[in-house]
Amino acid sequence: MEKDLVEYIAKSLVDDPSAVQVNVIEGEKSTILELRVAPDDIGKVIGKQGRIAKAIRTILQAATVTTGKRTVLEILD
Repeated sequence: MEKDLVEYIAKSLVDDPSAVQVNVIEGEKSTILELRVAPDDIGKVIGKQGRIAKAIRTILQAATVTTGKRTVLEILD
């Protein structure tokens, strides 16, 4: 579910939606989502002063509050 949410948001923001990849790493107490986008689109996902990235993390945190697991979003270049 978290993977689909991040993928949907990222594809909505970028110019090249086919380059969006989300890798899920499950841990005991946390889940790490690694987001990869095209090099030209990295700024669109991060935003000015990281505002868009922070907003995505906030939405992700709200969506996963019922699971009790911590979810971390890493934007890789």
